[in-house]
Amino acid sequence: MIEVFTASTPNGIKVPIALEELGIPYRLHKMPMGSPEYRSAEFLQINPNGKIPVIRHDDGGNAPVTIFESGAILLYLADSFGGLAGATAAARGQTLSWLFLQVAGLGPMMGNAAHFRSLKSPDPYTVGRFHGEANRYLGLIEARLRDAEWLNGETYSIADIAHFSWVRSAAYAGIDLKDFPILEAWVQKIEKRDATRRAFAKLA
Repeated sequence: MIEVFTASTPNGIKVPIALEELGIPYRLHKMPMGSPEYRSAEFLQINPNGKIPVIRHDDGGNAPVTIFESGAILLYLADSFGGLAGATAAARGQTLSWLFLQVAGLGPMMGNAAHFRSLKSPDPYTVGRFHGEANRYLGLIEARLRDAEWLNGETYSIADIAHFSWVRSAAYAGIDLKDFPILEAWVQKIEKRDATRRAFAKLA
């Protein structure tokens, strides 16, 4: 059984969506943002960084495996259960490339853009810097999806799940997806997937 510690945040929704796509049963442990549980000794033991998402995988045989960081979890699930990473070496390479671009690029830029623009007296340079970079990354994804249905060029993958969770939240960073019509349609397509709907229903 896989136990999932998470919340309804851009990083938090990735894991339930992937598990629903893979058809893997899991136990959901919802942790509202700001909960003191994040700093509890028990939670810090499984993630010293005190953040979600985290999974604990107990297959009934070896010692339970604990994984934190959303990108690491997605890759672990794809490798462990065979799916969502691309059927060919070329597709897997693209899956990894776009996955890491999200966790190292789009996510931090959008998160910082949202944070700094929410301050009472936001610094124009700081907001502009992160907002501009977030827009640049969205432009890269828009261009990729102009030539391919999915980011790895072949099939729906953990790369799409990772980017979807942040792209759909672009408004928090002050970005209107209407400026990226291909991305907007791609988000709507993923929102209609049965696995996505099931994940959101469980997180509600």
